[in-house]
Amino acid sequence: MNLIDTHAHIYSSKFDSDRDQVIEEIRGAGIERIYMPNVDVETIDRMLECESRYGDLCIPMMGLHPCDVKEDFQKQLYIMEDWLNRRSFAAVGEVGTDLYWDKSTFEIQKEALKIQLFWALEKDLPVVLHCRESIDQTIEIIEEHQNGQLKGIFHCFTGTLDQAKRIISLGFLLGIGGVSTYKNGGLDQVIPFIGIQNLVLETDAPYLAPVPHRGKRNTPAYLPHIAQRVGGLLHVSAEQIALDTKENALALFKEFER
Repeated sequence: MNLIDTHAHIYSSKFDSDRDQVIEEIRGAGIERIYMPNVDVETIDRMLECESRYGDLCIPMMGLHPCDVKEDFQKQLYIMEDWLNRRSFAAVGEVGTDLYWDKSTFEIQKEALKIQLFWALEKDLPVVLHCRESIDQTIEIIEEHQNGQLKGIFHCFTGTLDQAKRIISLGFLLGIGGVSTYKNGGLDQVIPFIGIQNLVLETDAPYLAPVPHRGKRNTPAYLPHIAQRVGGLLHVSAEQIALDTKENALALFKEFER
């Protein structure tokens, strides 16, 4: 299978001890590209170092993760906007909202997201959205700002069929990861009822490893397990899932140029 992982933190310190070996395993698993979401100002250098070392495989995004939106978020955004003006990135991401870890920052999370949506529109880039415990709120913000030009991925989608339909109606894709393989993950009630044209695959490595590796460090090399699960739910081969989701990803990220 020739697969694209649309969301993996391969630059994470969790790979520092064996990153070269992991990259070999990823290539061996048939992964052609890994799109790397940024987290905060501190992760930029690590991410770009991965691009420098594995540039045929690892492609960077630029954005401020909602869990890292603090009182100094405008300073961080200033630095990130400067990076976006200096060179190409595949997307504005990982951005969005999060009501799981810290509800007290929700208002400034929304403010930071709206600024970054403006960047995506201004630069005609896709936006990769985090929305843990805040999917309805994030959908509402996208609905408010969708002028026909916004595009992107609701990363780590774990919502309902109704939420999936709202997202698809906005022209966004659903990022399907390891949760799809979990017994009580709920995506068996969603994926069979939406078209493959609306999906991309992701691992969110090093987090959320799929079955049979659940609870371990995740890696893009495990992406075939997700393709197999999605194929089973849609009654098509994993190879067809790999092909179709690869096309979806390449079409979305087409603006990226090195």
